[in-house]
Amino acid sequence: MDRLIEAIEAKESPVVVGLDPTEALVPPQVTACLNDFRIDDVDRFITDLKASDSPDDKRLLTWLNEANESETRRIAAAAMARSAQFSGACIVMGFYRFNQAVIDAVKDIVPAVKPQVAMYEAYGSIGFDAYRMTCQYAQEQGLYVLGDIKRGDIGSTAAAYAKHLTGVNSLENDCNGQPWREDAVTVNPYFGVDGIRPFTDAAKANDRDVFALVRTSNPSSREIQELELVGGERLYEHVADLVEKWGSDSIGAYGYSRLGAVVGATHPEQGRALRERMPHTFFLVPGYGAQGGTAQDAANMFDADGRGAIVNSSRGIIGAWKKSEQWHNDMTSDEALDLVGRCAREAAIAMRDDLRTALHER
Repeated sequence: MDRLIEAIEAKESPVVVGLDPTEALVPPQVTACLNDFRIDDVDRFITDLKASDSPDDKRLLTWLNEANESETRRIAAAAMARSAQFSGACIVMGFYRFNQAVIDAVKDIVPAVKPQVAMYEAYGSIGFDAYRMTCQYAQEQGLYVLGDIKRGDIGSTAAAYAKHLTGVNSLENDCNGQPWREDAVTVNPYFGVDGIRPFTDAAKANDRDVFALVRTSNPSSREIQELELVGGERLYEHVADLVEKWGSDSIGAYGYSRLGAVVGATHPEQGRALRERMPHTFFLVPGYGAQGGTAQDAANMFDADGRGAIVNSSRGIIGAWKKSEQWHNDMTSDEALDLVGRCAREAAIAMRDDLRTALHER
């Protein structure tokens, strides 16, 4: 977890921006028109086409090579979609352009971003490409990328999921075998250590990190996580003890292991107790802002030195443009993206300052 801690301290900002785009959060101009695609946005997809053995991909690449300049954008969009599903390509590449605007606006303010894979995989292979491109672009801008994938399984399946951290050795022409470009991932600990060990082993071998769900921010989490066990402790407390133990062989220079915990800001008193219970476990804290958690609530998750946690906001930052009086329907896509970036930057600064104040006053 050392790289994340150092990134937080370099920016003096324990904020991670959730890149969870939906059609409701992205200005319609950005997802509406194939003609708005810029060729430099799709170069990575075309590179994938050249490496593909699929007859359909080879056919699309031939069309692209034979296209005149006026047709290139439309055919490039088809290449990105791996088919003629232009509307899906528009939406997902709109997500990518939206993410670029947010990243460019906040990269000097926050240390990390957290793309939620579900928002992308809903659109199939083109969605996975946009997710991968988002992760790569964020890393290229110097940000730590926390892939919110919430995987969980055992054996060979868990090992396959853990390739999000290790890469795939058989890929010879893509990012040195690192297609996902994530610095950390989230996992579900319900399978026990059999489901966690493949991820922590991969993290140790590749200088990556893992975050296990412990006390999540959603209201219905109490239906399971607060169940009382025979000894009187709650289920989430037992999971917390396991996570602390599972990470004990990977403690870094700052006293935190490579296995972190997801602990919601919506449970501030439980979070305070977990902070004491898990002294070597770094917290990823969702629930700030839109879900009702405050900076004062989140401050409970930090240690006495102001370390030990990073706080996520998704809608509050990437959707800040929706509250702007400068928004109007006649904007071009570039104008809309400029507004998205400016509003995201203002929201990220406000959140950073809110957390700084809460940590100072606690």
